[in-house]
Amino acid sequence: MEPAFPSTFSIAAYDPDAEQWGVAVQSKFLAVGWIVPWAYWGVGAVATQSRANATFGPRGLGLMRDGLNAEEALRRLLDEDEHPEIRQVGLVDERGQAAAHTGEGCDKWAGHLVGDGYCCQGNTLARSAVVHEMASGFEGARGQLADRLMQALIAGQEAGGDRRGQQSAALYVVAENEGHRCLDHRYIDLRIDDGEQPIEALGELLFKFKVTFHKTTRHDVVPWSQGRAKHVAQASALQPYLRASEGRSIRQLQAALSRFARASGVRDPELDAGIDGRLWRLLR
Repeated sequence: MEPAFPSTFSIAAYDPDAEQWGVAVQSKFLAVGWIVPWAYWGVGAVATQSRANATFGPRGLGLMRDGLNAEEALRRLLDEDEHPEIRQVGLVDERGQAAAHTGEGCDKWAGHLVGDGYCCQGNTLARSAVVHEMASGFEGARGQLADRLMQALIAGQEAGGDRRGQQSAALYVVAENEGHRCLDHRYIDLRIDDGEQPIEALGELLFKFKVTFHKTTRHDVVPWSQGRAKHVAQASALQPYLRASEGRSIRQLQAALSRFARASGVRDPELDAGIDGRLWRLLR
């Protein structure tokens, strides 16, 4: 019997403003994050799938580190591979140039779409709309690269996703010195290896990860409004942190939110410009 292989849909992308590279992927395949996503800061990102040649990850990154652009690195990988007709791979280089390949032997529907700073690819899909909706979801999303990659996965799944169903998902993003204790570039490395709704679970895991380890960015701030202030004041989770001697002005709500943040482990909440989006979600 032929071994399982990661038929799947994925996106590899670059954020020039934040200088981040990343890959997001979902598949009806156990632990897809073990094979598909590869990235290195200042070099690029690679997603290798279908009957995946896992060496495409480190070799593709090595070729781009040596100065080849994404298209040149892709051509070299395929020229040196014995079975390019069964491979699917997407690359994004240090400048955000993207390239992708879908072999004629990949299970249908199979195809890819290359955009500005990203490429979407998938095989064994319900329909061609999956990769197109992924691209639209990525382009239309706001926030950090990880959030935009997640939106691409969500859009791809809503368009039909892998026609066999769901099982695992992964998100991998690299950023300069943003790893644990700022000692490496591995910014986000999250996986759902086996689950019924892995994309939804991955989104929840990303939220918990950001709450625990990340500072707020401008994309995470929710502006104050009368309605939001009323919601915050009435939120049951905040009640233990609202002091009886204080009123319910925005400044006093900010003080209560600060106490709530410390108790909840939210790192460095932003409270002046608005409501920290992580706190807002915890209160909803």
